[in-house]
Amino acid sequence: MELKETVKYLAALNGTSGDEGEVTKAIIGLLPKDADYRIDPLGSLIVFKEGRNRPKSKLMLDAHTDEVGFIVTNINSDGTLSFDAVGGILPYAVFGRQVKFKNGVCGAIAGVPLHLLEGEAEDAQPKLSELCIDIGADSKEEAEKSLQPGDCAYFTGEQFDFGDGFMAGKALDDRVGCAIMLELMKEELPYDCTFSFSVQEEIGTRGAAVSAFSVNPDIAVVLETTTACDISGVKGEKRVCELGKGPVVSYMDKGTVYDRRLYRLAFETAKEIGVQCQTKTAVAGGNNSGAIHKTAGGVRTTAVSLPCRYLHSPYCVIKESDLYETVKLTKALIEKLGGLEG
Repeated sequence: MELKETVKYLAALNGTSGDEGEVTKAIIGLLPKDADYRIDPLGSLIVFKEGRNRPKSKLMLDAHTDEVGFIVTNINSDGTLSFDAVGGILPYAVFGRQVKFKNGVCGAIAGVPLHLLEGEAEDAQPKLSELCIDIGADSKEEAEKSLQPGDCAYFTGEQFDFGDGFMAGKALDDRVGCAIMLELMKEELPYDCTFSFSVQEEIGTRGAAVSAFSVNPDIAVVLETTTACDISGVKGEKRVCELGKGPVVSYMDKGTVYDRRLYRLAFETAKEIGVQCQTKTAVAGGNNSGAIHKTAGGVRTTAVSLPCRYLHSPYCVIKESDLYETVKLTKALIEKLGGLEG
């Protein structure tokens, strides 16, 4: 399967934090025959692939399999569903959206219509607790025939290509990273590598903490997406990063101060191989690096991210050229990192 199609295939699957089994099963089906794998107690998929050489420093690459979504917290007397977010989702991104459960039940996220709001409420962003999911049931008893508290709902929406090489769809955060790791495993690697397809990133980087402790690497590369605000009306450093300008390598975010030597090495490597590379112009967000770098005796960590607009929404947007340049940079980094002393 070609890389772009792998991204689309994985992103179309459903898997909120703690319920990533469908995604993990699909990834196992795409692994090369010479890869050894296991699933840890939390559900992360750990894959070892032998390379041409044994690295001086044990290498781990990580991407998370889970996506943001919704979990039913109560079935109301009128048949609507109270819910909460699984991961960070802003209410203005969900009002009126269609969602779908794994058993096929569809619903719409509903709330008080705008024309009935008055005063401060008219301008305020609604709280998730003020919204509900309408599945068309007339009573609690009818709704309970299909769903129970703890069931998860997912964004729906057709994936599509548009403009000059742009791709849109749900769950590109972080099925993009998973697809890149699968792409890297297609060829012979310069060094032995362990790949962690981690669970539960969106609710606190939990799976990565466990898998990193188990793998015990010296150096880790986290493959992620990161927020790009390169849209009309946003200027300067507030744009954070931009689509079409290559992978993003961060110096710091809300969870990690990244290894300075690895940060510089990423940019040096990008220049050597002729790949565009950028950094984030804001200290914001976070990823599995926040858990990995603090594991056991400490892990030297860097993150290579794909710039992505509209994260944690039904239509994340990436650019195809950034996808392929991220693969090139990561492949070249493996060659460099395997020769580093821990």
